[in-house]
Amino acid sequence: MRMYRPSELHTFLKEKGLYAKKGLSQNFLIDGNIIQKILNAASIEKGDFVVEIGPGPGALTQALLERGAKVLAIEMDPLFAKELERLQTPDMRLEVICQDILTFPLKKRLCGQKGKVVANLPYHITTPILVQLLPLYGLIESLTLMVQKEFAERMLAHPGSPHYSSFSVFVAFYADVVSHFSVSPNCFSPRPSVISSVMHCKLHLPALETEMEDFFRLTRTAFGQRRKMLRSTLQSLYSKEAIEQALTSIHRPLTIRPEELSLKEFILLYHFFLRDRNET
Repeated sequence: MRMYRPSELHTFLKEKGLYAKKGLSQNFLIDGNIIQKILNAASIEKGDFVVEIGPGPGALTQALLERGAKVLAIEMDPLFAKELERLQTPDMRLEVICQDILTFPLKKRLCGQKGKVVANLPYHITTPILVQLLPLYGLIESLTLMVQKEFAERMLAHPGSPHYSSFSVFVAFYADVVSHFSVSPNCFSPRPSVISSVMHCKLHLPALETEMEDFFRLTRTAFGQRRKMLRSTLQSLYSKEAIEQALTSIHRPLTIRPEELSLKEFILLYHFFLRDRNET
């Protein structure tokens, strides 16, 4: 059976008494061409170790296995997780885990084995999933993800964009992000109300490997009141004098707002504050 074929998917779901659960954001891909494009975007090759999140009926899982990948499929719906076992290969390249990705100890599981993540993410928990995955840059080579188009715009946003936020800075801190293609609602069953985008994140060593939480506290605070000037929003963390000196040190006006600063400039600001703290 090919789960990307609507008639075969419908037959499979009916025979097994399964259905797409709205509460889990289950929308199943019914376009084989899109599935192959996702695998191409992820550069899946024989022998790759791939973590798939939320495989559902297994259309993408089957395609990954056919490319010769070893697949760790993490599916929180126990009924779908059970049915994925039908895709097991003679050389046992499929492992199915029935658990919520947000509670699964992925870091421990990946220890000693670097992998790629490929997923049609549940849209309602995309942010916490990325917050969990991106810091695993030493264990994950790349993320190839289907996300809501509006979310993709936040991932890609640059300074000056209305979509630019502390989350955009967080993503850029850990990864180089490319948008590959959009996916019409017609490519899913049931049909969602939004356009989707397939994003590829190449994880890299961040510019800071210590004090990360302090750095992200700075960026979250900065964007907490994005229309206000940084010398105002950051006063809950630093003195007015230190903020003004920091902005001057990176050759930025005292009237600048958070959405005007790049990741590099936020890091330079943070280094200034760190030096200032250590000297006092």
